[in-house]
Amino acid sequence: MVLNPLKHMIKSADHIPTRFNVAIMLFLACFVSYMLRVNMSVNILAMVLPIQTQERAADALLTNQTDANNTISSASNVHNYGPRYNWSSHDQSLILGAYFYGYLVTSLPAGILAERFGPRMLVASTLAISALLTALTPLAATYGMWVIVANRVALGLCGGFLYPALHNLVSRWAPPDEKGKFISALMGGTFGTVITWPLVGVLIEELGWSFAFYVPAAITAIVVAVWLIIVADSPAQHPRIQKDEQEYIVQSLGDTISKQKLLPPVAKMMTSVPFLALLVLHFGNLWGLYFLLTAAPKFMSEVLGFKLAKAGFLAALPYLARAISAFCFGSIGDHLRKKSLFTVTTMRKSFCLFSHIIPGVFLVALIYAGFDPYVCVAIITLSLGFNGASSMTNLQNSQDLAPNFAGTLYGVINFAGTTSGFITPMLVAHFTAVRSTMHEWQYVFAIGAAAYIIPALVFVLFGSASVQEWNEPKQQESKQATKQVIQTY
Repeated sequence: MVLNPLKHMIKSADHIPTRFNVAIMLFLACFVSYMLRVNMSVNILAMVLPIQTQERAADALLTNQTDANNTISSASNVHNYGPRYNWSSHDQSLILGAYFYGYLVTSLPAGILAERFGPRMLVASTLAISALLTALTPLAATYGMWVIVANRVALGLCGGFLYPALHNLVSRWAPPDEKGKFISALMGGTFGTVITWPLVGVLIEELGWSFAFYVPAAITAIVVAVWLIIVADSPAQHPRIQKDEQEYIVQSLGDTISKQKLLPPVAKMMTSVPFLALLVLHFGNLWGLYFLLTAAPKFMSEVLGFKLAKAGFLAALPYLARAISAFCFGSIGDHLRKKSLFTVTTMRKSFCLFSHIIPGVFLVALIYAGFDPYVCVAIITLSLGFNGASSMTNLQNSQDLAPNFAGTLYGVINFAGTTSGFITPMLVAHFTAVRSTMHEWQYVFAIGAAAYIIPALVFVLFGSASVQEWNEPKQQESKQATKQVIQTY
C-alpha cells in the first residue's frame, strides 16, 4: 500500500522534463546540506551554559565542588531545552569552526572522484552519512566537547564533496543555454540558511535542542531517498527519460563531454591563464561573501549598536536577495546566450560588473552610510543581492573551460576560496584589536572592496569562456602524435 503513492509520484514526475527534476534535486541537495551545516550556530546557544552561569560556577569551584555542581544544575533548569554543557567561548568557537576544516580538505579530491565514479552515488552517500552524523550529535555531546568537534569535522568532510560533485552533474545534464538556471539551483543552500535558523529556534523551544538535530537529519534522509529515485549520472543512464529529451541534451552538449573516464591534466590546468583568472575571481567572490556574513554584523553591533541577529527578517533579507537575484541573473544570461547576442566570454566578463564590482562599491558606501542601521542593512542587502550575478560568472565558468573536469576545477577554486573564511575574521580582528570605531572599519571596508573589484579586473583582462584544449587530454595527445607522424613523412 505504501508503494502505490510512491509509484504515482514517480509517474507524475516523469511527465515533467527530467532535467527539470534533476535541477530541483540540485536545489534540495544544497538546501539540506546547509541545514546540517548552519544548524549548530543556533543549537549551540541552547546547549551551553550562559556566560554568567559559567563564571559563577568557576568561582564556586574554587571554594566547593558541590556548590559548583549545584550552580550548573540549577542553571540548566532555567530553560529546559535539554542538557547544558560548560563549554567556554573558545570551546564554542572550535565547535563552530570545525566543519570548515573538514570541508576544506575534501573540496580538492571531490571533483576527481565524481568524474571517475559518478556524482549520483557520491552525493547520496555523503548526504546520508551527514544525516547520520547530525542525528548522532546529541549522543556525541554527552561524551564531551572534543567528540562534538570530531563529529563536525567529519560532517565537513562529507560536505566538501557536495558542490564539486554537483558541478560535475550540471556539466552532464545542463544544455548550454540552460546552465544559468542550473547553477542558480545551487543557491538552495542560501534558502537552507534562511529556513533553518527560524526552524531550529522553534524546534528548540517546543521540543528541545536534540530535535533541532533529529528533524534536519530526517529531512535529509528523505531527500536522499528521492535523489536516488530521480537522479542519474547522465541522461544516457536515466531509466525513465524521454528519448527526445535525451537526444536534445546530448546534441546540445556536443563533443565537450567525453564518454571515457579521464584523469584531469593537473599541470596544464594549473598553468592555464584562464583557469588562474577564474581562481582569482572565485576567491574574490568568497572573500566578499564571507566578509559580509561575518564582519558586517560585527560592525553594526559594535559601531552602530544594532543587533542584526534579533531582527529575523532583516537578517534573512540579504540571503534571500542573493538567492532570488541569482535566478534572475541566470535566466537573463540564458536568454542572452540563446539569442546569441554576445559571445559567452563577453557575457562572463560583463556580468562581473554586477557580481563583483557593484558589490565592492557598496562596501565603500558603508563607510559613508552614517549611523543609520537600516541604511546599513539596505546596503548589505544590495551588495549580496548583486553578488547573485556570480551564477553567471565564477560559479559557471568552470563549466565553460573544461566540461569534462568541471567538478575538479570547482573543487580547486573552492579550496582556495574557502581560505578567505579564515582570513577575513583575522583581518577584522587585526584592525579592531584596540578599538572598534568607524575610523578602523574604513580600512576593513576598503580592503573588502578591493578584494571584490581587483579579481574582477583580473578576470576581465585574462579570463575566458572558451573550452580549453586540455578538456580532452587524450584527444590532444593523439592529434599531436598524428602531426608528428605527418611531419616525419
